[in-house]
Amino acid sequence: MAEVSFYVLSSDSIDKRDEFACKLIEKAYRSECYCYVLTDNAEQSHKFDDLLWTFRASSFVPHQIDDGVLPEFKNQILIGSNGIPQDWQHTVINLSTNCPEDFSNIVRILEILDNNETTKMSGRQRYSTYQKASIPITTHHINN
Repeated sequence: MAEVSFYVLSSDSIDKRDEFACKLIEKAYRSECYCYVLTDNAEQSHKFDDLLWTFRASSFVPHQIDDGVLPEFKNQILIGSNGIPQDWQHTVINLSTNCPEDFSNIVRILEILDNNETTKMSGRQRYSTYQKASIPITTHHINN
C-alpha cells in the first residue's frame, strides 16, 4: 500500500514551488530513488525537463520525458503525464492536479502544495481521495 507525504510551502510563488520540486527530485535521485514525476500535460513535463537542467549550476539529475518507450537505463528520473510505467511506480512525485490513476502499486507519493488557493483546493481533493482509500498521509510544513 502506498503512503503519501504532502509538502505544504508557506509561499504562494509557483517559482518557489518549482524550485522545491527540483530539490526534492534531486534528493530522490541522490538516494537512488528513480521516481516518476507526474505532470498534467506535455507542456508542464517539458518545463520540468528544462528546470532540472538549470535550477542549480552544480546539480546533475539524469532524466527524460516519458514518450511511451522505456529508457534503456532505469537509473534516471522519468517525467510525464501518461500512465506510470511499472519500473517507475515505486515513488511518484505528483506535480499534477489529480491523483495518479492507479496507486495500488505505488509505494510513495510525494505531493507539493504552495499557498495559492487554487493549488490548495486541488490538494484538498487529492488528500480526500487518499483518505478514502485508507492511505497513510503525513504533512510537512515548509517555510520557504
